Amino acid sequence: MPVRDRGHRDLRKVGTPLVTFVQYTYRPATPGPLPTVIAIHGHGANGQDLLGLGPMLAGGRLLVICPEAEFQLQPGMPSYTWFRRDDQAQRSPEEFERVAAALHAHIDRAVTAAGGDPGRVVLLGFSQGGSLAYRLGLAEPRRWRGLAALSTWLPDEAVTAADPTGLETLPVLVQHGSSDPAIEVARARQSRDRLEELGARPDYREYGMGHQIGPESLTDLSRWLERTLDLPRLD
Repeated sequence: MPVRDRGHRDLRKVGTPLVTFVQYTYRPATPGPLPTVIAIHGHGANGQDLLGLGPMLAGGRLLVICPEAEFQLQPGMPSYTWFRRDDQAQRSPEEFERVAAALHAHIDRAVTAAGGDPGRVVLLGFSQGGSLAYRLGLAEPRRWRGLAALSTWLPDEAVTAADPTGLETLPVLVQHGSSDPAIEVARARQSRDRLEELGARPDYREYGMGHQIGPESLTDLSRWLERTLDLPRLD
């Protein structure tokens, strides 16, 4: 498996009409346009949280773009959340849609600017970030090459916005820990069932782990990405 210095990581701001997100990028040392993963971190993390996956996914052959959430939880601490911090906003459909729209606009510009292939983009989200990945992915299933939902749940906003006519052909990977203390595995199972009701065919997998990405789930994720993005296996 390649080491980190096969690619490089950079920090930039990509402006949108709604929000300017900080973005971290893992870029392989290969010519583009590159198959791309948009990795959306969870509550309390930051844009670098999923950046380390870059060298480990599909042998480091993917452009991995990691946008950072807008709201800092505590001054001076590298922990962020995607939604405004007051309790009402955290539960507000309007706030959810505002953030989803801003992230959508960011992705539109960021993929091309970073050398990605707009026709080969997978959305990946962990925990709170997974709820946003669901919202973007299900609304435009023909636009994305795939959707990976890790240790997360399917929000009502994503169900409401879903386009059922294209979900049958959208590759969806759902991974969850059977002992997840933050988001109980029952919520992942409910999400799987709702996805199937919408017409999707999720690849649902449970692991003996908590709220995390473990070695086994990482291997499965990497192989799923290879298949989904039409890359030859390296092993």
